[in-house]
Amino acid sequence: MIRAMTIDDYDQVKALWMTIHGFGIRSVDDSREGIEMFLKRNPDMSVVAIEDDRVVGAILCGHDGRRGCLYHVCVDEKYRMKGIGKEMVVFCMNALKSEHINKVSLIAFTKNDIGNAFWHCIGWTEREDLNYYDFTLNEANITAFNS
Repeated sequence: MIRAMTIDDYDQVKALWMTIHGFGIRSVDDSREGIEMFLKRNPDMSVVAIEDDRVVGAILCGHDGRRGCLYHVCVDEKYRMKGIGKEMVVFCMNALKSEHINKVSLIAFTKNDIGNAFWHCIGWTEREDLNYYDFTLNEANITAFNS
């Protein structure tokens, strides 16, 4: 079952994130408070996949009024290759379309071979005509990667 994510899903979503090898979790942005702010700013856009009464997939989805963005796209390893990821992406795309968003972006780490293969397979275009830049405003918001 695919449905909109709520803050009540947070504990299970975070537990899922912790099982994904190489997944980066930010200390502030990915805290319960950070996710609650994100969900309030982008109501009914993020998604979870529920199987066997637990969260097995999740995507944070939002927009700035001009461009949509997908964050933390993941599916439990035991549930991959069953169409769950694609179904969640479709949910997010429909939510963005309903907000009149015309373009969507995401970031996949170059070492994320499984994720990059997924995005290519479902028709996303890898951009080679731009550079991606970051600037940290809150030094306390550090990223820790799962090993």
